[in-house]
Amino acid sequence: MKKLVYIPVNTKPEAISTSKTVAREFINRFLATNVDYELVELDLYKEDIPELNYKYFKSRAELVAREDYEALSEEDKEAVDRINFLCDQFVSMDTYVIATPMWSLMFPARLKRYIDCVILNNKVIKVSPNEVKGLLGYKERKMVYIQSSGGVYPKILPGTFIRGVDYFHDIFKFLGIRKFEKILVEGVDMSSVGKNEAMKKAFDDIDKVISKLS
Repeated sequence: MKKLVYIPVNTKPEAISTSKTVAREFINRFLATNVDYELVELDLYKEDIPELNYKYFKSRAELVAREDYEALSEEDKEAVDRINFLCDQFVSMDTYVIATPMWSLMFPARLKRYIDCVILNNKVIKVSPNEVKGLLGYKERKMVYIQSSGGVYPKILPGTFIRGVDYFHDIFKFLGIRKFEKILVEGVDMSSVGKNEAMKKAFDDIDKVISKLS
């Protein structure tokens, strides 16, 4: 079967999290029409996502192995093993769904830590003296980025890019993942929009996004 990994990035329970609520509705509808998928959930605030340390790497984005690995403490070995696991899990997926709030015009730092863990040399990228290239384009993969925000951007800050959307569009495209869609839950805290209206619009967008992924 194909695999969809759902990556929520919020300490709030799903019942009170806007991004998680919209993401759950997306996943339920997606799986209802894509029965050849199995679901993997990776809640970044419940899972161990190691903080990267220079001791874990022998070169750029390449983890230590053999003698260098054996020289590590047991705690550091566990971190390296966990990073390897997260990377292998990431590579095995066919569809990625990330659900996150906008924090300070970006996304929570824990999500960036996860991305840094999984982008490893010779697995997700290939680093050579002349270039760095993504390695995931050998099969069709899809990515959906779901983001909630209190305001509507760039309406509030003219000229501002939606940085989380732009970052994930660019990084996943670089890795070789060509299908990218977004669902924005905007204006949650604005009197002119509000949470209910923002979520209603996002729910209306779900089927459109699913159809684009097919």
